[in-house]
Amino acid sequence: MAALEEEDIVDDQQFEALLTFTPEVQEAIEQVLPSNDPLDRPDFNPVDYINTLFPTEQSLANIDDVVNKIRSKIWRLDDEIRGVVRGQTNVGEEGREALVEAQRAIQDLFTKIKDIKDKAEKSEEMVKEITRDIKQLDHAKRHLTASITTLNHLHMLVGGVDSLESLARRRQYGEISNLLQGVQNVLEHFDKYMAIPQIRQLADRVKQIQSELGTQIIADFEEAFQGAGAKYGPSNHKQLHDACYVVNILDPKVKRDLLSWFVKLQLSEYLVLFAEDQDVAWLDKIDRRYAWIKRTLVDFEEKFGHMFPPSWEVSERICIEFCEITRRELSRITNKRAMEIDVKLLLFAIQRTTNFEALISKRFTGSTLHEGQPKPTADVPRAPPSTNPFEQTAPPTTNPFELQGDAAASASSAEDAKGAKTQATPFTGYISRCFEPHLNIYIESQDRNLSELILRFLEDLRQQGPLRLDSDEGSNVLPSCADLFVFYKQCMVQCSQLSTGKPLLDLTRTFQKYLKEYAHRVLLANLPKLSKESGTLSTASGLIQSILKEGEASKLSEEEQWRVCSILATAEYCMDTTCQLEEKLREKVDSALRASIDMSTEQDMFHTVISSCIQLLVQDLEAACEPALTAMSKMPWSTIEAVGDQSGYVTAITGHLKQNLPVIRDNLLSSRKYFTQFCVKFANSFIPKFIHTLFKCRPGSTVAAEQLLLDTHSLKTVLLELPSLGSQVARKAPASFTKIVVKGMTKAEMILKVVMSPHDPPQAFVDNFIRLLNDADVTEFQRVLEMKGLRRAEQSSLIEMYRARVPVSAVIGNTGGAPMSMSTNLSQVTSPEPESSRIRKLEKLIKKRL
Repeated sequence: MAALEEEDIVDDQQFEALLTFTPEVQEAIEQVLPSNDPLDRPDFNPVDYINTLFPTEQSLANIDDVVNKIRSKIWRLDDEIRGVVRGQTNVGEEGREALVEAQRAIQDLFTKIKDIKDKAEKSEEMVKEITRDIKQLDHAKRHLTASITTLNHLHMLVGGVDSLESLARRRQYGEISNLLQGVQNVLEHFDKYMAIPQIRQLADRVKQIQSELGTQIIADFEEAFQGAGAKYGPSNHKQLHDACYVVNILDPKVKRDLLSWFVKLQLSEYLVLFAEDQDVAWLDKIDRRYAWIKRTLVDFEEKFGHMFPPSWEVSERICIEFCEITRRELSRITNKRAMEIDVKLLLFAIQRTTNFEALISKRFTGSTLHEGQPKPTADVPRAPPSTNPFEQTAPPTTNPFELQGDAAASASSAEDAKGAKTQATPFTGYISRCFEPHLNIYIESQDRNLSELILRFLEDLRQQGPLRLDSDEGSNVLPSCADLFVFYKQCMVQCSQLSTGKPLLDLTRTFQKYLKEYAHRVLLANLPKLSKESGTLSTASGLIQSILKEGEASKLSEEEQWRVCSILATAEYCMDTTCQLEEKLREKVDSALRASIDMSTEQDMFHTVISSCIQLLVQDLEAACEPALTAMSKMPWSTIEAVGDQSGYVTAITGHLKQNLPVIRDNLLSSRKYFTQFCVKFANSFIPKFIHTLFKCRPGSTVAAEQLLLDTHSLKTVLLELPSLGSQVARKAPASFTKIVVKGMTKAEMILKVVMSPHDPPQAFVDNFIRLLNDADVTEFQRVLEMKGLRRAEQSSLIEMYRARVPVSAVIGNTGGAPMSMSTNLSQVTSPEPESSRIRKLEKLIKKRL
């Protein structure tokens, strides 16, 4: 019986294993046969199902009905299973019959396809027999047509060659241009017949006619422009005009030779008038060169412009040859007389040259410069407007060439206008690049101008001081920095029009030099100085004076605070604009020199100015609060018997903060992030000083400690509101600042709470100190004991207990891990003991740590 039960259990387990499907199979079953019946679920639990049917004892009364329903369902399922099983018994036989039938149908189909293929082959043979004669006739017709066409072409070629010889003798170039083109087209049809002697003779005659026509046309032009009647102008305009179209058909060398001769003829007078030994050849009369070519081009267009085809661009070719000659001659004469060139003369020549280049850029396309090369790409679309001052074309506030005279100033304006273009033309720098070897004169001149500009800035500051600017945005940037960068922009634009190579790199170094000059001589040198009494107050006399004049310490005036904020805002503007200047210079300079342009040092320098300004404001505010902290340490805390309102030193500190913060915040309205940095630095500096002063206080009683705790909480509240103190608009302080204040002042509160706690029992006192001040060291622990007014013996026992509870690293404190610092720290915090005893303890601590 037991064996049967075990077999049933095994069978049930196997049956359950068979009914357990993989998740993929189960999902497919649910898609094909969706069901909400709990009996169909893969995780079906009989116990849970029965509990669902009979949730309470009262529901057991319906057990018979439920059993009957389940039995009925079982019977239905058995009937369905039997029907499916019976249906499957006939499937095999039916499938075999269907397979035999399909094979029979395939065999029939194969037989029919074979019959169709045989009939198609027979039909194809029949069609070939029918069309054989037709194909023979088509081939005969094609060959006959080709023969007739070739004979016609041969007749045309023979007649055309004879006509060309006759027309060439009579110089009827209008008819020759049309006929010659036709003869060349016909001759192309005989390329495969060149082995025939008669065809080769005709082709040679055509080439000979073309050669003779080229020589004849050039001779006609020479006779027309250099013969006996040349001074009256060519009388055969129409004939020469037609000859140009014949030249278009001839060998391209003929056109090149003709145009080269004609262009040199037009410029022969220029070479004589502006020879090197002539007075008008020097730079001070350079505009006469450009006036001459303008007149020459106008005369040519009026007299001979209609003679040449527009596609020849003869005016452009004359202009380009003029530019080549001018650049070559100017290079030679400037190299010989380099000592006579000054910056005014150089800028005058550059200005006149670039103006001429701009003029011919509007008149000509430069297409003849790229003959035989791909056409230049279309203009690059302009970039969207930028806030970069080096991309703006607004009128400058200061003329960068004011020191050079009116001519140089106009040159600057012209170059500035040209700098606004985003796409250079083929003629940009075509002549003016000959001045590049002499641009060191320009760089040296800009160096002198910048030196004078810095001196002018210093003189303006000395006489007038920083000028307050009325601005809706509250910006108080010194106007001198805007003048400096406008000057930089104009110099950069002009230099980049002349050269984007080494001269622009030399100009960049000059820019860097005077950025440093501006930072040191104009900004840093004009920061107000804090007196020794209002600085760190490290001297004894300064400390006594601060105590005697509490709340009246020397500090920066409101005007001096404004000056510091103005210098800070100026340094920020200079730092951002220097970055833009660097980007613009890298865009303009040659790609091989881009890596050489680096102004990170100058940006760091302006960042140093900003840090100095913030530190000066922090020191000034600390100096104002220093007397109040000194008064705090000198108060008779042991005599306080009741907790009252906040103490006078807190009121004094609050008053100083409310007096100074609004002024600084309003003056740094355009530099909000640096005002936040100022608040953070002040909190990082003031809170440790406050805690240091707190350690000097000797409350002695719980009441005095409670008063100090009240004062600390009041000061913490004021410090948390520091960024918006005295402001009509309440802004939430930055999270970084709030975290610093909360952490620092909470430590001060914890110190006072430890002071208020009883030191008996000692173990509980030490545990309380470690719990409230888990980042403290033995030095702070001893200072807390001194604030409580404990005797030396009591302090020693508590310190030993603290050392036993805290690891060595925590006992030593934040000394950086140096042995000398450890010995110094420990010698300061331990109680007075013989020298040998202290040394032995130190050795034990060091050994334990190692």
